[in-house]
Amino acid sequence: MVKGIASFAQNFTLNLSMPFRFSSFYLASFLLFICGVSSGQILRLEDSETGEPIEFSTISSGSKFSVTNNQGQADISDFHGEKEIEIRNVSYRTLVKSYDELSALNFMVSLEKVGVSLDQIVVSASRWNQPTREIPARITTMTSKDIAFQLPQTSADLLGNSGEVYIQKSQLGGGSPMIRGFSTNRLLISVDGIRMNTAIFRSGNLQNIISLDPFATESAEVLFGPGSVIYGSDAIGGVMSFQTLKPEFSLTDKALISGKGSARYSTAATEKTIHGDVKLGWSRLGFVTSFTATDYGDLKMGSNGPEEYLRDFYVSNSPILNEIVDNSSPRIQRHTGYSQFNLMQKVRYAPSPLLEFNYGFHFSETSDIPRYDRLLRTENGLPRSSEWYYGPQSWMMNNLNIDYKGSSKIYDRVAIKLAVQNFGESRVDRDFMDSLRNERIEEVKAFSVNIDFTKSLGKNRFNYGFEGVKNDVDSKGSVTDITTEVVDLAPARYPKSSWSSFAIYMTNQYRMNDEVLLQSGVRYNYFSLKADFTSQFFSLPFSETSIFRSSVTGSVGLVYNPTSNLSLSTNLSSGFRAPNVDDIGKIFDSEPGSVVVPNPALSAEYAYNADVGIARVFGDRIKFDATGYFTYLTDALVRRDYSLNGITELLYDGELSNVQAIQNAALARVYGIQTGVEMQFSSGFGVISRYNWQRGREELDDGTESASRHAAPAFGITRISFKTRKIRTEVYAVYNAEKPFSEMPESEKSKVFIYATDENGDPFSPSWYSLNWKGTFNISEVISISSGLENITNQRYRPYSSGIVASGANFILSLNANF
Repeated sequence: MVKGIASFAQNFTLNLSMPFRFSSFYLASFLLFICGVSSGQILRLEDSETGEPIEFSTISSGSKFSVTNNQGQADISDFHGEKEIEIRNVSYRTLVKSYDELSALNFMVSLEKVGVSLDQIVVSASRWNQPTREIPARITTMTSKDIAFQLPQTSADLLGNSGEVYIQKSQLGGGSPMIRGFSTNRLLISVDGIRMNTAIFRSGNLQNIISLDPFATESAEVLFGPGSVIYGSDAIGGVMSFQTLKPEFSLTDKALISGKGSARYSTAATEKTIHGDVKLGWSRLGFVTSFTATDYGDLKMGSNGPEEYLRDFYVSNSPILNEIVDNSSPRIQRHTGYSQFNLMQKVRYAPSPLLEFNYGFHFSETSDIPRYDRLLRTENGLPRSSEWYYGPQSWMMNNLNIDYKGSSKIYDRVAIKLAVQNFGESRVDRDFMDSLRNERIEEVKAFSVNIDFTKSLGKNRFNYGFEGVKNDVDSKGSVTDITTEVVDLAPARYPKSSWSSFAIYMTNQYRMNDEVLLQSGVRYNYFSLKADFTSQFFSLPFSETSIFRSSVTGSVGLVYNPTSNLSLSTNLSSGFRAPNVDDIGKIFDSEPGSVVVPNPALSAEYAYNADVGIARVFGDRIKFDATGYFTYLTDALVRRDYSLNGITELLYDGELSNVQAIQNAALARVYGIQTGVEMQFSSGFGVISRYNWQRGREELDDGTESASRHAAPAFGITRISFKTRKIRTEVYAVYNAEKPFSEMPESEKSKVFIYATDENGDPFSPSWYSLNWKGTFNISEVISISSGLENITNQRYRPYSSGIVASGANFILSLNANF
């Protein structure tokens, strides 16, 4: 068996670089499987009223953890002898039993349903399963059932449906989250515990999150505020943690076979989507395969709203260089459609109850995505661009997770995560009345390793570990004359670069008594960046540059739970963002008359945050929560005038240009409040409402202050729902406050082409709302129909800072099959 495991591990390593060669892997895995089959102790949970199985319930004791399947079953063999085993489900009353007590019940347990609860298990706070009542930071969670019901088109829309994350879109194939006044490279994306941020994440809007498939998402969590102690660089405003579908083991003598399929159509963008996933499982071996294909046409906006948003003309895609076409249907946003394909394959193998291997392969690729906001710009009454689009955005990840539950003096459990990711993106543009098409292509290969430990000692629970990350960046540029088809080389967007980060961290949760928990943590991070400019086109007084720096961040928080229905918390935390290749290497992305050069003196920018939160449940039916926060950003990386070896002007592209560089030279502050109310009634009705208010100020180049660009106007969502065994339906409103000209960031005031105009002729972002309905009807245990009508009153609105207008009235129909 030992030799078999060694062979298995070697096969996994080979597959990190050969993701499509699965046949030999399947054979090796199957041989390991037939070496022996172990039986375990199965716990079954059921509803005390209906007797139906309860899925997605968590069973935990110390570092031991299990989750019930769709039959309400979980293997708890390794819980033998435990004195306190917690059984949690957000819809049921938490139960604590010993293993012997469960045995006396023949491992059949009934749970009492409750309307609302403070109990929920999350993983984003520490990478380990942890109840929300023990976490001083604010976290919101979206389950697989909620995701499926809301019918999100992308993972950005999935987050927006939470009512706590603001989504900006420059184009239909976009989605840049804003959290607590921060966005883009000051937020971190994690997929199955693997960092997705790369060394070219920029301060401008990003759409990398749409590479994730909402159909393949088991749960999504948002950790608000700095998360750098666990996640490192970029985790300033928050962490978006996605857990994808996981293979399941069979808990009986029969093989487990399950899956689901969906076919969806929506009218506003003539969306056509198909999805399928299949799970196969035996006692020690499990597989899950998932695929999704989507095609979108041009998006149609609403009929009631600002006239400025209408699209009166566009530039034709015909071979003619400069053909302006009158838009016969101004509500249709020409050149917004795109398509996307997602594939996921996972394998899970447990040679023993203490050891488990999980391999995952993810692949996503889009078609060309038109940059709609750039196509709106005009100059002297003419379009500025004939073409402006992102080339195919691709993402591929191979990752291996090794989980060992055997305890020792220094750990109770160990998790090792190895990953290789490949990112590809490009941008293509051509000015109006110009035959030259510019193209920039970027490729990033990202390697990472995480080793995480957990250990309980008396009243203390320690989580500690190591992280290593390396990004290699390759960038190319070309220019094509579309009349002659001659292609010439051109300056790349970035130099050939390498960015690395190495860190150690430790957190401790100290249970002072039954009501009070103290949680603290610290992280030491060393990062380096090397960039080689020798292959660039311009004569510069340098050929390479490098940065070697370190940073220390920490956190301390207190949670007070005087009763099961009340939780009070406060948290102090710091976060950092290390300078990346986009900060130091984008030498040719300058404004007229200025050239930006590398600054080897750059160091990290830091954020310091304070949170105060309260959550209260009244009679198991009403829940109220609120969190106030204040974040101070210092040493922010911004563009400023610079001196290069005493030189303040440099001959660039034939023009004597002012020298600038990214520098640690600005401050910013953001403060706000997040609130929520949830009411659940025994009749099946429920009400949930979320509201977010924030304000931010940031320092400008001249030392004055402006409203923060990524501090969204106040926004929220209110849902009224009804649910029975066969029907789930919901009416909800999404609303957004006005951003008047006086509160507009200076950087946004010049973007008149995406904003409405007030009575003084100044740009502003009007308030807006949308009324919506979603519903699901279970025809049988296998077949269901989901439907929705979004923006029922056909409002024409553009979310703040977005380049594209939101969809008008949108009818959605989805046919679903589960087996």
